[in-house]
Amino acid sequence: MRRIYEDHGYGDGPVAECYWDTTIARPLRGPALKGEVRAEVAVIGGGYTGLNAALHLARDAGADVAVLEANGIGWGASGRNGGFACIGGTKASDTSLLRRFGPEGMADWHRAQAASAEHVSDFLARHSVDADAHSRGGEAVMAHRSKDFVGLRAEARERERDYGVKVDVIGPGELAGEGLVGAGFHGAIRFPLGFALNPLKYVLGLAQVVQEAGARIYENSPVIGVVRADGEYRLTTPEGTLIANKLIIATNGYSSEDVPDWMAGRYLPAQSAVLVTRELTEAEIAAQGWSSDLMAYDTRHLLHYFRLMPNRRFLFGLRGGTSASPAAQAAMKARARADFEAMFPAWANVETPHFWSGFVCLSRDLTPYAGPIGDWPDAWAGFAYHGNGVALGSYAGKLLAGLATGQVGAPALMAASPARFPFGRLRRALLPLAYSWYGLIDR
Repeated sequence: MRRIYEDHGYGDGPVAECYWDTTIARPLRGPALKGEVRAEVAVIGGGYTGLNAALHLARDAGADVAVLEANGIGWGASGRNGGFACIGGTKASDTSLLRRFGPEGMADWHRAQAASAEHVSDFLARHSVDADAHSRGGEAVMAHRSKDFVGLRAEARERERDYGVKVDVIGPGELAGEGLVGAGFHGAIRFPLGFALNPLKYVLGLAQVVQEAGARIYENSPVIGVVRADGEYRLTTPEGTLIANKLIIATNGYSSEDVPDWMAGRYLPAQSAVLVTRELTEAEIAAQGWSSDLMAYDTRHLLHYFRLMPNRRFLFGLRGGTSASPAAQAAMKARARADFEAMFPAWANVETPHFWSGFVCLSRDLTPYAGPIGDWPDAWAGFAYHGNGVALGSYAGKLLAGLATGQVGAPALMAASPARFPFGRLRRALLPLAYSWYGLIDR
């Protein structure tokens, strides 16, 4: 496997202090793939996308599906994210997207985003999976500058038009009454789609339902090569070979340049980091003034995202970091703590015993993808959710299952074939330049 970050980024180090692992015990890992095994559909990746694809193929189409996971179920981003099941999935501006895909394409994209959060909610309800879902009021977007609040007012009208919901505009003087107080917030909007959850409980519950539907899951089975021969796909792991008629790649930010070669340069992992406090007292919550359970993020390009969880712990995350070495991880932890204290000063002395990081995934066009793997027949990939993979990554799995069964495909915005980044395996060099620029315009 050829990957573009330091080995530390793909090991257990970045996730050693993950809070989610204190909330549920991971089951013992299942068997690795050994010997020669056959399936109708091979799925690479045991996260939201791969497992949703496997579920819809096995349960709804009766397909014989085998999932190959390099580590354990939910080991990657699906088991370590911030738990925001909300709309999103692009980083391109609406203006550029409208120019590319037109009004109908954008309407399809808005419907897909709304459907993605509903897709996760429906799964949890249908299968009685307790994933600590809360914040049914949706999300708050916090203006970090007064001029951004002007933009949020306009955005509220656009979201009402695009999604058919009521979006509340919350002025600077109204934040305290809404329990949304933090340093440097200049107003907000409240968008009523989406909810928060425990991402690890969700992905483990999903895996159980997938197996009950008849799909096989092989853990500790990293795919080190994929070839097409004699009309079949041969997936090689350290101890075995999976032969399948159809193939789905669902590895997102943990993809490899050569699994298969088509992936090379078409995805760019970027780091996201999270810290979680100890349980806060009601007095501490009142002192800061943040008592809302809404998911929230600020208007920075290098955004912060945060939420108060039902057990009164506070989750705080941020983007950034261009290296995955141990030293870089330590620096990112220090920056996260400094930003947390600056934005929520009443909690400056509150301990944050949990810190971890992982990879989100970008595409060159800043749009997600769910479509064919080049000219390979009966092969598809889903990736590049731009930090919104809880809902969109899950929904992309359903879309990939639809493609594999010849049903309706993805919206045009998600079906556009992803271009390659420049500089090949050295494309990480683009991130410091982009982050410096974003940091400048965020000021």
